[in-house]
Amino acid sequence: MSALLIAGSPSQRSRSAALLDAVARRFAARGVPMECIHVRDLAPQALLQADFGHPTVVRAIEQVAQARVLVIATPVYKAAYSGVLKAFLDLLPQTALKGKTVLPLATGGSPHHMLALDYALRPVLQSLGAKSTLPGIYATDAQVVLMPEDACHLHADVAARLDDAVHVLVTETLRPPAPQAGRFAPVPFSQVRCSV
Repeated sequence: MSALLIAGSPSQRSRSAALLDAVARRFAARGVPMECIHVRDLAPQALLQADFGHPTVVRAIEQVAQARVLVIATPVYKAAYSGVLKAFLDLLPQTALKGKTVLPLATGGSPHHMLALDYALRPVLQSLGAKSTLPGIYATDAQVVLMPEDACHLHADVAARLDDAVHVLVTETLRPPAPQAGRFAPVPFSQVRCSV
C-alpha cells in the first residue's frame, strides 16, 4: 500500500471526513493505491483500554506500518484534535511514522482553531518519527459544505490547497522522478567502490 487515510472524526458523516474523501478522489485519479481507517470503527473498548492485542487495533497498526504516506483528518474540538484520534495515536509504537510523510487535515467552526494543527497535532506526529509533515490544511465549516447523498462542496481555496498537497505527495514521495535521458540513476553510497 502506498497511502493510508485516517479519519479521526467520531461522526460517520463530518466535514473532516469530506476533506479526506476529497483527497481519496484525487489519489484515485492519479492511480495511487490506498486504504482507509475510520478510527470510530475500531473496537471502542480496545481503544479506551489500550488493548494492543485486539484484532482491529493490530490490523490498524499493520496498515500504518505498510503505508508510505498518511493523510490524517480530524475535527478540532476545544483547540485540539479529536479524542478518538488521540486514543488511536497513543496505541501506535513510538517509531510508527518513521520514514513516512504525513498530511494533516482539520476542520473547525472558525478560523480561530487553525493553529491546532501546528500546536496540537504536529508535535505528536513528529514524536512518532514522521520523516516529514506537510503544511496542514485547515478548513472552516463555511468552506466545507455538506450536501445530500454524501456529497460536499469545497471552497475553491481549500480545493486548490488539496490539489497542491496531493501533487507534492505523489510527485515527491510516492513516485520519485524517473532518470532523464542521458543521465544516470542515483547510486546508493553503499554501492560506491573506490580504488586508489
